[in-house]
Amino acid sequence: MNITLEQAEKVIIAAKEKAIAINTKMNIAVVDSGANLVAFARMDQAWLGSTDISIKKAKTARFFDMNTGTIGELSQPGGALYNIEHSNGGLITFPGGVPIKNESGEIIGAIGVSGSSVENDHTVAETGALAL
Repeated sequence: MNITLEQAEKVIIAAKEKAIAINTKMNIAVVDSGANLVAFARMDQAWLGSTDISIKKAKTARFFDMNTGTIGELSQPGGALYNIEHSNGGLITFPGGVPIKNESGEIIGAIGVSGSSVENDHTVAETGALAL
């Protein structure tokens, strides 16, 4: 099952509203269950360099069906996933990527957010993921 464009737009709207509420500017990407980009928004004056990061966070969260921050914890030296960030054309293993689930709990895509601290990125991504 895949996230629809309509659902992806709802996710982006919720994430954007949260970013505004915490006074930050974000790049927000939503991918489907195949890690294909479905929707993207770059808030005015958000960092250009965060565009690619937000997309890679979304893909990373979908590739492994877990928050990117969790992958980051596992990919530290000596960790079970050490050096995983070099796979799949480059992954992002710090917070800001979150799987998106439907009402049945099935993963239908993922959101990736970048443009602020990793704590803010995760908060905005989580808000978007929970919008459905």
